[in-house]
Amino acid sequence: MRADHDVVVAGAGPAGLMLACELRLGGARVLVVERLTDVDGTIKAGSINTPTAEAFYRRGLLPRLAEVQQRTLEKVSTLLGAAPAAGPGAPAPALPPKFAGHFAGIGLRADRFDPSAPGFADRGPAGDVGFVAQQDIERILNARAEELGVEVRRGVELTGFTADADGVTVTTRPGGTVRAGWLVGCDGGRSTVRKLAGFAFPGTDAEITGYQALVEMTGHEGLGRGWNWTETGTYAHGPTPGRILTVEFDGPPADRRAPVTAEELQKSLRRISGVDVTITHVHTATRFTDNARQAADYRSGRVLLAGDAAHVHAPFGGQGLNLGVGDAMNLGWKLAAVVRGDAPETLLDSYTTERHPLGAWVLDWTRAQVSLMRPDPKTRALRALMAGLTEETAVTTHLATMISGVWQHYEAPAGAHPLVGHSAPDLSLADGSRLADHLHDGRALLLDLTGDAAPAGRTTGAAAGYGNRLKILTTTCAGHPELTALLVRPDGITAWAAGPDGATGSLSEALTQWLGAPAAS
Repeated sequence: MRADHDVVVAGAGPAGLMLACELRLGGARVLVVERLTDVDGTIKAGSINTPTAEAFYRRGLLPRLAEVQQRTLEKVSTLLGAAPAAGPGAPAPALPPKFAGHFAGIGLRADRFDPSAPGFADRGPAGDVGFVAQQDIERILNARAEELGVEVRRGVELTGFTADADGVTVTTRPGGTVRAGWLVGCDGGRSTVRKLAGFAFPGTDAEITGYQALVEMTGHEGLGRGWNWTETGTYAHGPTPGRILTVEFDGPPADRRAPVTAEELQKSLRRISGVDVTITHVHTATRFTDNARQAADYRSGRVLLAGDAAHVHAPFGGQGLNLGVGDAMNLGWKLAAVVRGDAPETLLDSYTTERHPLGAWVLDWTRAQVSLMRPDPKTRALRALMAGLTEETAVTTHLATMISGVWQHYEAPAGAHPLVGHSAPDLSLADGSRLADHLHDGRALLLDLTGDAAPAGRTTGAAAGYGNRLKILTTTCAGHPELTALLVRPDGITAWAAGPDGATGSLSEALTQWLGAPAAS
């Protein structure tokens, strides 16, 4: 049966839209089906980490994020009582400390951070953008998908599918059936795709009921700013006006799907804070818990998972958004290469191998935070101890490194160059461009940093036969004389590198591993 599309993506959240954009850049015919009729405006993550900012930067979308961040900072200035920018040309509100964040609500002071810590150098402009909410990420990606010609069908729900050796037949309501080569479930924590495909989903059960909302309220002058702990739970107020979060340890909610009411939010906030707050209007609200589970594998034949469909956990720190975007960046170019016939299906095995360990880490990271938020006396003592430890530069630097995501990398072969498996440094090149500027089209990049354009004996000679799969650039980089060549995957991960004394590992092998075999001469 002829396929109508190369890939059907179920779900138009950040993971689904990012994946669809990546697949389209790689030449795949993509259909996205989404149950909701519009971009989800429910309040969720309020910021992104460095790898997520880098992903947008490498696709030319960082200016859109920076514009959103500017508007958000003006709102924060309002809450903090600072004067916003007076108008065009006026100084922008000061950025919050680049590496500020929290662990279990314990704030990390920027003056306790060591900026020379490994991982923070050579991030380029992406290191200055992070204060962007999930709703804005979805809107930016939705617009990008439209620009790329991705077909997104809203108000259409995946209800079933059958998979065989050649593809997948997807059933939707409304719409009937669609035939595709591949199906990717990006349809959230209650994923229909995951359940119907029979993916194992082990993990730990929930113990909390949490709310996150953007509201209008009176009597809030008595609320503490930021994170606060009491004998009945935890609440947060800010950083933008009307944003609240509560956590109570009396078990999971009876019905997570029921609409969140103003009365429900008000009772929770009053119970925890002891302040007679009155919530007069709810702009957006969500109910959450700390159920933590992860698919044992992210692929079953022609069906794959990404984002919350592959892993669920408590939302503290907004790590789910970052994980989903990372999944999409990792999977998109690989699946597109398989669809084109440039790479074998075995390339997809690296998707679970690379992404599963990061998902497992996030589950444990959020479990640890939930444990430190418990209101019992023993946990309060432990939390006080942890808060004291964050006064130490080494502790704050370690936690900030984890939160920022700059530690993330994929396992490299023994003896490989230290950069292999890590995010490529955003090199400043001799022509005034930066490395990320050459990744906008989603192709792999081979940088010859010797500046020698002669074809004989060049490093780039090994790249013959890759045609449009690989962009080759000969230039120099004065700031990194220790590098003479760099192979960067389409997702911005270093696949091979060389220095003045030669390379560790074969460029030809790295090209074949990630881009498939070269075309016959």
